Amino acid sequence: MISTAALPRLWIGFAAMAVGMFMAILDIQIVASSLPEIQAGLGIPLSWLSWVQTAYLMAEIVAIPLTGWLSRALSLRCAFVACVGGFTAASLLCAASRGFWMLVAARVVQGFCGGALIPLVFSAIFVMFDERRRTRATLLAGLLAMLAPTLGPAVGGFVTDRFSWHWLFLINVGPGIAVAALVAWSLAADDRGREGRAAIDLWSLPLLAVSLAGLELLLKEAPARGWLSPPMMLLTGLCAASGVALVRRCRRHPTPLIELGAFADRNFAVGCLFSFVLGVGLYGATYQLPLFLGLVRNYDALPIGKVMIVTGAAQLAVAPLATFLERRSDARALLAAGYGLLALGWLGNGFMTPATDFWGLFWQQLARGAAVMLCLLPSTALALGGFAPARVANASGLFNLMRNLGGAIGLAVIDTVLEQRTPGHVTELVARLEAGDAGAARFVGLPTERFTGVPLGPVDQATRDLVAPLVERAGLVAALDDAWLWIGGAMLLSLLLVPLLRVMPRALETAPPIAMSERSESRLRSRI
Repeated sequence: MISTAALPRLWIGFAAMAVGMFMAILDIQIVASSLPEIQAGLGIPLSWLSWVQTAYLMAEIVAIPLTGWLSRALSLRCAFVACVGGFTAASLLCAASRGFWMLVAARVVQGFCGGALIPLVFSAIFVMFDERRRTRATLLAGLLAMLAPTLGPAVGGFVTDRFSWHWLFLINVGPGIAVAALVAWSLAADDRGREGRAAIDLWSLPLLAVSLAGLELLLKEAPARGWLSPPMMLLTGLCAASGVALVRRCRRHPTPLIELGAFADRNFAVGCLFSFVLGVGLYGATYQLPLFLGLVRNYDALPIGKVMIVTGAAQLAVAPLATFLERRSDARALLAAGYGLLALGWLGNGFMTPATDFWGLFWQQLARGAAVMLCLLPSTALALGGFAPARVANASGLFNLMRNLGGAIGLAVIDTVLEQRTPGHVTELVARLEAGDAGAARFVGLPTERFTGVPLGPVDQATRDLVAPLVERAGLVAALDDAWLWIGGAMLLSLLLVPLLRVMPRALETAPPIAMSERSESRLRSRI
């Protein structure tokens, strides 16, 4: 275990790592909220604009499971410094882009480097700290990781409102350099990482890239193009074939690119399922709520951010309590409370109307914000706490991959629900209005005096043209309500997995891990 004298430097290094991870997650959100400004600045065709975000996400999801290999090959310190340096350099290239293709190429590099930062930070928790300090480290990392999606719209709106779109990327440069310098200064390279430079199954790399990047593309395009359309069916087959081939190679090769044996640990396997559900809950909410506020309430990026800041404030307020409870209560009970509260926040949003405003969304955001740390702390400890330090990086990559996959699949489900349910709700609302239904008129936002339960009779074209946008907006809200309720119900069902988790023996919980090799510790002491 690392000496007490070396702990201040370790905490500085870990805090810098957490800030680097925060930058990478925040970048996704601020760019997503400011795509129109980027389109105007570079003259990108509207049909190509989504690739600015998709390129990042495809590269990110490929990088996450490679974290274990990167840590073995480079050491934790060198891998993190290389990735944060690459992310910073790519951010500079994004800001300097003169056209679409240069921007997309830079976003690929940015996504790959940024994607590796998240699991590297969470693996550092279990490699660098003993059990007593892990909870605080998990709290710091988890709080920054969960706050970033919430703060993204507000930060993006502020930057584009006050400065040019270039600053969406330039704000990463200064902090990125500082983070790289602090991590390089404060952490010693772990000599055990050099063992990973032995022969590795690099033939698995293209299979990994095709399966995960293809899946990300499929989840993005299929809701609009149709899941059964020929291109999407072809892409599904390609993802499935490459995924099966990847699993076979990883199971059979003596030095696999990804160690899938981690799933043999029951706590890890169940913890990954809960990580998946958290991804759905976190990224789904930060997608649906801005969609409602932007398309229905006509809010800009900055006002949307001000509404969503409630979730971030709840996360900050509950974080100390979550830390206290995580140390003193059954992790399974805490996890059940967290996911139950998360589901409640989703179900509560399932009754929105087009007139729902800040206060109509307030308590649901409080519930989801309070739930996040109650979900993250116990699930991380249960999933990763049973691994030896040498295996943590690989397990952390898979654990975080499941959260990202949950977010991607959750967004695809939401988009599919909106695509398929909105026209039906519009048709139903029109029929109810023609039948004189006052409840439908109230939901749409029309005066209810004329709606007395008696059919209205013929409606002139001018009235139809006036009412049509209101009905279409109401149909979208009804479809959003469906998504909130269906996914919230699925989250409640996930609580059935809690009994499958086993509590780690107290002796194992309190035994401190080997944070560094003895040689690395002596090197760190000599540098202090």
